[in-house]
Amino acid sequence: MATRIRLQRKGKKNQPFYHIVIADGRAPRDGRFIEKLGTYNPLTHPATVQLNFERALYWVETGASPSDTAHSILKHEGVYLMKHLKGGIAKGALTELEAERKFEAWKQAKETKVSNIKREDAERQRGEMKKRMEAETKTREVISAKVAAKYAQAAAQEAAAKSVEEELPAETEPATEEPQISE
Repeated sequence: MATRIRLQRKGKKNQPFYHIVIADGRAPRDGRFIEKLGTYNPLTHPATVQLNFERALYWVETGASPSDTAHSILKHEGVYLMKHLKGGIAKGALTELEAERKFEAWKQAKETKVSNIKREDAERQRGEMKKRMEAETKTREVISAKVAAKYAQAAAQEAAAKSVEEELPAETEPATEEPQISE
């Protein structure tokens, strides 16, 4: 039986989520599988991978052939590095302690890169938010200035109309009073 390490698609339309599984090579993509090794979410930045490292290493050492994407995920998680280091231990080129140190150093470097990516992404988002807020503040100031000018113009027109009304009755007062009708 030819076993394959591959991705099994889950999730909704336009929102993919994958299970990393061991399956018979003849089984359909989303069909029957032998074992679930983990999950892969490509929508997060950086992509989130949860993997049972020991079982993935076991299956790679057993000879399960991964798909292209599964291969890159396993490589990114260090499964192939550990396989390589174990091969060095078996040949006598490395001790187990040296192999463990090399793997831990690689793991620390990878975690540092991921944390830097997350930090830079957060800073970029904060910068974009700050620019948007500044643009919005400027827009609000322009709008409030226009509204204030409009109200000032309306108030000036109203004051001018009142002054004209006050001047007109004083100049055109009737000289005679209306005659009173007595009954």
